[in-house]
Amino acid sequence: MRILFLGDIVGRTGRDAVFRHLPTLRDRYAPAFVIANAENAAGGYGVTEKIAAELLAAGIDCLTLGNHVWDQRDMIAAIDRLSYVLRPLNLPEGTPGRGAALFGAAGGGRVLVINVLARLFMDPGDDPFAAVDRVLRQHPIGTGVAAAIIDFHGEATSEKMAMGHFVDGRASLVVGTHSHVPTADHQVLARGTGYLSDAGMCGDYDSVIGMKKELSVARFVRRMPTERMTPAEGEATVCGLLLDTDPDTGLARRVAPMRIGGRLDPALP
Repeated sequence: MRILFLGDIVGRTGRDAVFRHLPTLRDRYAPAFVIANAENAAGGYGVTEKIAAELLAAGIDCLTLGNHVWDQRDMIAAIDRLSYVLRPLNLPEGTPGRGAALFGAAGGGRVLVINVLARLFMDPGDDPFAAVDRVLRQHPIGTGVAAAIIDFHGEATSEKMAMGHFVDGRASLVVGTHSHVPTADHQVLARGTGYLSDAGMCGDYDSVIGMKKELSVARFVRRMPTERMTPAEGEATVCGLLLDTDPDTGLARRVAPMRIGGRLDPALP
């Protein structure tokens, strides 16, 4: 099975780049399933029901979120009815929405997607390792689940790497989101799980992690509050990865970085 994963979509510029490039990527690579992290899609802060619907209509099958999950308050009421939107799995019991779900893929087969929040340098949630372990035990790959994808949303590469090794052989892919910087450590781990520390963002890289650079620089230099951060508005780079899995085991055969448009050097699988 072939799966396309897109990193954090940042603001209108990021959304427009996804709308522009995703049809080409779908035609060229024919993924059976497309996932994107949308936690910065609405002006850099969360996602709205309207924007989520637009991304679904553009050809994304599942949207994952992160620490900005509730920044757009309409999602508190909407998320239970949006079956294609996942919030972090390891939020307290009783939180609206779901952190893991099974989806049908094009051509048949089911894809398990897990969205989980890291703890280092983040607002702490429940134990992400225990939460992921419970879901993988309930839905093992190769027995009715063709692929299992984990979006691990966090700051520390060490925590992301630890998650990769923790689930190695039990998941198809662990991919990091949140830092907005694409890493070069794409690989297949020893027992067959694909791994990438961060997929990067779909946003303008003439920025500070997607936000207007002048405000960010001023905050660091002056150590004083500024106006609210807003997304940079130049041409965006669409960043992500392409995963190919073994049809029998659900484990990774290949993880390839993908970058198109904007300022970063292109990388096409």
